[in-house]
Amino acid sequence: MTAAPATIAETPTGVPTARQVRAHLRKARSRHHDHSLSDVLGDAYVIVLFTGMYGWFAISASRDLLDSPTVGQAEPGVRWWLAVAALLAGAGLAWRGLRALGPLLVTPATQSWATSAPIDRRAWLAPRFVLLLLGSAVGTAALAVAVAALGGVSEPSALGWAAAAGAGWGAAALALSAVAQGRRSGRRWPTVVGAAPMVAAAVITALVVLVSNLGDGLPRPAATPTIALFALAVPLTGLGTVLAVRALPLIDRATLTTGAQFANAAATATILLDPSLLAGLVESRRWRRVGKVRSRRFRSGPGWWALLQADVRRLGRHPSAVLIWAALIGVQYAAALALPGLAGAAQVVFAYLAANRLTGGLRSVSRSPGLRRALGGSDNLLRGIHVVVPAVGAGLWWLSTLPTVEPGPAWLAPTLALGVVAAAFRAGTRPPITYGGATVNTPFGMVPVDLIRQGSRGPALLAVLVLVQLFLG
Repeated sequence: MTAAPATIAETPTGVPTARQVRAHLRKARSRHHDHSLSDVLGDAYVIVLFTGMYGWFAISASRDLLDSPTVGQAEPGVRWWLAVAALLAGAGLAWRGLRALGPLLVTPATQSWATSAPIDRRAWLAPRFVLLLLGSAVGTAALAVAVAALGGVSEPSALGWAAAAGAGWGAAALALSAVAQGRRSGRRWPTVVGAAPMVAAAVITALVVLVSNLGDGLPRPAATPTIALFALAVPLTGLGTVLAVRALPLIDRATLTTGAQFANAAATATILLDPSLLAGLVESRRWRRVGKVRSRRFRSGPGWWALLQADVRRLGRHPSAVLIWAALIGVQYAAALALPGLAGAAQVVFAYLAANRLTGGLRSVSRSPGLRRALGGSDNLLRGIHVVVPAVGAGLWWLSTLPTVEPGPAWLAPTLALGVVAAAFRAGTRPPITYGGATVNTPFGMVPVDLIRQGSRGPALLAVLVLVQLFLG
């Protein structure tokens, strides 16, 4: 007598639904805290109240600063078009941030107990997606109102249309980023969506700078097209939401946890006041995307010559550093047109940012004792070799932006340029942060003075340079 062949059920029996699992987790969490709903609502009210108060104070102070003699008067059309370019650049950076976060993410515990189980992925992620969609719409609406108020808009109807346009485009961006998260790798449209506003911002900035230097500048439009922007955002939001809901089951566990790693690193870096925690994760991701490189022989010469060639070759394998270095030149020219009174201070700050983007080799050598032992030579020699590229880059950047500032004393420009290199060198060679130093008790709480001192290595010197430029430039 032969046994009947075993059959495998197509669907597992006894699997709870996503709603049942969520209700069980909510009930388990309620046993570990005693906060009532009124406490949560009270905390939310305080946060919204203080955000609104300080936000409106910041907008009013910024408007007064833009109209003050310290900043200098600029053409309204120039500022309007440069504000459009800034918004486009911000949209591109926000898209990159959404792609880095996911935007949907789960913690390792949720990955192990929920997303690894045979639970409907769409039902599990849908509530989180809806909350993110609403939060993105509210956040971008508030940002749009702040930008409109900063630009001098005070009519309630105009502010309302600005809020509607901001909410629509924020929700559309969130929905489309969820669609991109659920699609397979190799699709190019997410890269195009992130690059298009950045390219548009660069083109607008270049046109504004060119026309302002050759003529009277671009005129400001008679009306801001917020209604048209809202009309375009509505169908895009609807289409993106439908596609995102369809793409939720396609989001795999690796994609969900990758964003969680980035969020945890950002939160830890903020709490511990150590940006290197986040920068290390970003850099490791960047080099993993490179994958493999094409090896080439170094030109013959002493050891320091080979190390210098390796540092230069690093820039070729990290082209975004050179692109940001070049983009900051255009930003400096735009700042000189929009804020002529602060052009000198902006030159110092942007020069530091440009030089800091070229200190990848310096940071790697300074933060790795094992790498320094493997390369050989003294620590000062290795750091001196790897400061050549940032120094040359800072010098070329400074010479390229000299027409944006008024000439001061003959010694001021070289001194500031060397100071910028020194600030970038100090930031790149900062040792790992040590905790447990001195703290000071203030009316605002305990202030970790020693921790702030370690984190300000480099930026503190930059602040001194800015003050020197403001008083002597």
